[in-house]
Amino acid sequence: MNKGKVTNWLLVLSLAVLLFGSGFKLGEFKALENSRSGSSYSLRNATPPPNIKSKEVDFGLFWETWDKVEQKFIDKKKVDPQKMFYGAIKGLVSSLEDPYTFFLTPDENKDSKADLEGKFEGIGAQLGLKSGRVVVIAPLKNSPAVQAGIQAGDYIVKVDGQSTKNWTLPQTVSKIRGKKGTTVKLTLLRGEKEFDVTITREQILVDSIDLSFEGKKGCKSNCEQVAVLKINQFGENTNNEWDRAVDQVKLRWGEGKIKGLVVDLRDNPGGFLESSVHVASEFLPEGKLVVKQESSVSENREYVATRQGKLLDIPVVVIINKGSASASEILAGALRDQKRAQLVGEKSFGKGSVQEALDLSRGAGLHVTIAKWILPGGAWINGKGIEPETKVENKLKEGNTITREDDLQLETAIGKLIK
Repeated sequence: MNKGKVTNWLLVLSLAVLLFGSGFKLGEFKALENSRSGSSYSLRNATPPPNIKSKEVDFGLFWETWDKVEQKFIDKKKVDPQKMFYGAIKGLVSSLEDPYTFFLTPDENKDSKADLEGKFEGIGAQLGLKSGRVVVIAPLKNSPAVQAGIQAGDYIVKVDGQSTKNWTLPQTVSKIRGKKGTTVKLTLLRGEKEFDVTITREQILVDSIDLSFEGKKGCKSNCEQVAVLKINQFGENTNNEWDRAVDQVKLRWGEGKIKGLVVDLRDNPGGFLESSVHVASEFLPEGKLVVKQESSVSENREYVATRQGKLLDIPVVVIINKGSASASEILAGALRDQKRAQLVGEKSFGKGSVQEALDLSRGAGLHVTIAKWILPGGAWINGKGIEPETKVENKLKEGNTITREDDLQLETAIGKLIK
C-alpha cells in the first residue's frame, strides 16, 4: 500500500469516526430531548395538558443541564432528583418576579396551612419582601420574636450565618422555623445598625382576636371606657372569635358602659380576604362596598358588606402601623373611605395584590397573584400604604417592647372616643 493510499484511507477512517461520533452525540441528545427513561429515571405525565398556551417548548436544554449536573457536580450526595425537580418548578415560578407568587413543596405547603390555623413551631414572626429583601412585617404577640426584641421593619440579612440575598419567602421561613427548643441566629438590620439575635424556637399559638376594655391612662376610678379589639391576623378562626367578642362589645355598648371601639390592626400581616370583609360588614350597611378586585384573567369583582352588622352605630377608631398589611389594609381603608372610622398611627405596609392559595398534587401548593384590590375611594395602595389622618409614632428605647404606659398610639385612639 503506497503512502497516498494510506493517507486517503486514514482520512476516510477519520471522517467515519467523526460522523459516527457526531451521530452518537446527536442521537444521545435526541434521546435526552424526547425521553428521560432509562436505568435512573422514568418520566410520567410528560405531555403538557391541552390548555397550556406555549405549544412549542424545547426541553432539550433542560435535560442537557440536568445531565451535566449529574456528571460533573463534585458532591454527588447533593444530587437529589426530587430536590432538583422542585427547584426547577420554583425557578419557573420565580421568573415571574412577583414575591407573592411562589411554589410550595409538600412540607412548605403544610407549614403554610398551619400558619392560618394559628399553630406552628418557630419564632413567631410574619415575614415579607421589600425591595427584594426579607423584612419582618410583624412579630406575633407573646412570641419568642417579641421577647428577643425583634420589631416590625427589621430586615433579616442572615440566618445562621447564611445571607438571605435572593431568598424566597418560603425558603426563608423554612430556614427560620424548626422544632421547639432548638435555636436560630438571625442577623438583623435596623436603620444603619446590624446586629445578631439568637432565638429559641417555641410552639406558637396565635389567637386571632384579643378583647379588652380600657380607659385613659392615669384614670383611677369611675373611668369612662372603650372596647379595644385587637385583630392579630385574618385566619381560619378569625370569624368565630370575632363574633364572640362582638357580642360582648354590643352588650356593653347597649348598656351605655363604653364610649366607642378601637380596632387595633397594628402588626397584623393579613390573611383571608373573606375574613376582612366579614369584619367590615360589622360596621357598614349591607351591600356597602368594602373592596374592588381587578383581574386580567377573570371578571372584576366587588366585595360588599354581606350581612346585617351588630355595630353599625358605635364610634370607631382604627390603629395601623407599618406592620399592618394586606387584609388589614383592606379593612382599614374600607372603613376610612366609607367615613365609618378614623385612622390613627403610622403608614401601613402597602400590599395591594390578591393571592390565591392552590393545592397541587402530592401535597404541593402554589400561591399565585391573581388580581389587585382597589379601595372604595379608588386607591391602589401597593407599595404606598395607607396614611392615617392622625399620625402618631410609638418611640421605644432600644430592646424594649411596648407597654400600656408607652403606647401613645392607643392613648391617642382612646382620646378620640373619650373627650
